[in-house]
Amino acid sequence: MNFIIKLFLNAVAVVISSYILSGIHVEDFGYALALAFVLAILNVSLKPVLILFTLPATILTFGIFLLIVNASIIMVADWLIGSGFEVDGWGWAILFSLLLSLLNGILERLVQPAAPYKRESETKIYDKDGNRIA
Repeated sequence: MNFIIKLFLNAVAVVISSYILSGIHVEDFGYALALAFVLAILNVSLKPVLILFTLPATILTFGIFLLIVNASIIMVADWLIGSGFEVDGWGWAILFSLLLSLLNGILERLVQPAAPYKRESETKIYDKDGNRIA
């Protein structure tokens, strides 16, 4: 169930990103869902391999090269999905990956349940022997 919610949130982030960035074109929400699914599959399968092969460049650039890895994942997704999702170039793919990450973080933060409030009177303090102090 959690995967489906994250997939839906990612699709919403894709649609929002396509409205913000003029170089990203998503035909409809169905293609956004397809893109979210394809990105999830590529991030699990292809991304670790790319990170492993580009590790020297990533180390030399202090991790900035990972932007290129993310952009390449998006370009592969563009190639796999076809006409329903279009990226106008590498620069747009980098901007899209940054905005998508930001929006996913915001949306997941909005959807996650709030932590229950714990009153101080419910706090129990024990000493090293396991005896309750307060």
